[in-house]
Amino acid sequence: MAGKTALGLETQLMHVLTLGFVIFFLIPVAVSAVLYLVDDRVADWKTADRSSAGLLPPAGLDDRAVVRVFSARTVRWRGIVATHSWIVVKEAGATAYSRFDYTAWGKPIWIDRFVPDGRWFGRTPEVVFAADGPAAERMIPRIREAVRNFPYPNIGDYRAWPGPNSNTFVTAIMSAVPEMAATLPPTAIGKDFPVDRRWIGLSPSRTGIRINLGGYGGFTLGWVEGVEVNILNAVAGLDFRRPALKLPGLGRLGLK
Repeated sequence: MAGKTALGLETQLMHVLTLGFVIFFLIPVAVSAVLYLVDDRVADWKTADRSSAGLLPPAGLDDRAVVRVFSARTVRWRGIVATHSWIVVKEAGATAYSRFDYTAWGKPIWIDRFVPDGRWFGRTPEVVFAADGPAAERMIPRIREAVRNFPYPNIGDYRAWPGPNSNTFVTAIMSAVPEMAATLPPTAIGKDFPVDRRWIGLSPSRTGIRINLGGYGGFTLGWVEGVEVNILNAVAGLDFRRPALKLPGLGRLGLK
């Protein structure tokens, strides 16, 4: 009788896990795919708009230091599930922004190759993090140092999945400056790739813990990250700090 009861509980647990996987992973990706097919395709990515989205003032008109993290849906069908992220800085009094990207083209760390707040092949970016003035001024030297010390700077290092990619790069920079207290959206495939190769340790924001299976899976619990479950780099979870549901494909649903 005890054996039958245990087997029944295991069966129920499997049903619950399967239902949860369908609801929180498969259905959101399917909805994102429909939205892409109906209303979100870029006709020709080679000629797609990469002009300013108007998210930054002209550099010469603002003497303050600036730090921004942007993220935008990536190119072609990959935009169903993935975003590309980058970071922009400007020192106090500077008349130009510096933009840092990590890409699959040539040497992966690109500096000032795109408009600082430009659309990513037609996709308007969202602001993930913003700091201005003295707070930004204190962050910029460590941001530049983190860019220089990123451990995957060579041709061939970039991997779209599970990483290191653009989201791995930006997460590593934010981790080096924990007072940024920000995390990339759940659509930032690659943000959970462990540049330190650790299976268990602090979350990137250093406000919690992360169990990481080489970026292919894992679990994160932190004040900044909230609760995140990673299955094959698809992330679902809850944000408690700014209440929201995190879903693969659809991103954050809740407070911005």
